[in-house]
Amino acid sequence: MKARVTVTLKSGILDPQGKAIEGALKSLGVDGVASVRQGKVFDIELAGSDKAKAEAVLKDAADKLLANTVIENYRVELLG
Repeated sequence: MKARVTVTLKSGILDPQGKAIEGALKSLGVDGVASVRQGKVFDIELAGSDKAKAEAVLKDAADKLLANTVIENYRVELLG
């Protein structure tokens, strides 16, 4: 089973890397960029087909390692 865990900064948390990307896009002439927030994406392949168990395992992994839940949110998607 394939899954994706997307980790993003919580709103209100400063994102200096996102600001740097925003500035670089503007300096490259990319118009219409209002703001940029950066994050992380983890594509994970799991053995088995139990969706409930897979989601629980991924949430545990995100809570323990993939995300700093003090400043980051995460979303778990089961892809199939």
